Amino acid sequence: MNEQQKTEVEAAVFRRLVDHLKTHDDVQNIDLMILADFCRNCLSKWYVTAAEERGYEADFDAARELVHGMPYKDWKANQPAASAEQMAAYNGKQASKS
Repeated sequence: MNEQQKTEVEAAVFRRLVDHLKTHDDVQNIDLMILADFCRNCLSKWYVTAAEERGYEADFDAARELVHGMPYKDWKANQPAASAEQMAAYNGKQASKS
C-alpha cells in the first residue's frame, strides 16, 4: 500500500470503530477505560489533537458529537452513573499505573 491508500484504510477503520461504538452504547465509557484505557471522550480528544497537529481547526464538542452520534449532553443524559464496582476497578487500574 502507498501512503494515500494507507490513509484511506486508516480512515475507514476509524469510521468503523466510531460506528461500532455508536451501536454498542450499552458499553459505558467507564467500562472502556477499565478494559482498554481509552473511551469515547479520549477518541474525541485524539481527533481534535490530530486535526490541530495538521493545522486544521477542530471543535471538541463537534468531535464528541461525531464520536457519540449526538450532542454529548444528550448522550450523557442516557448513560447510567458508574457503579461503585466500576469506580473501584477504574481507580485500581489507575493506581497500578503509578
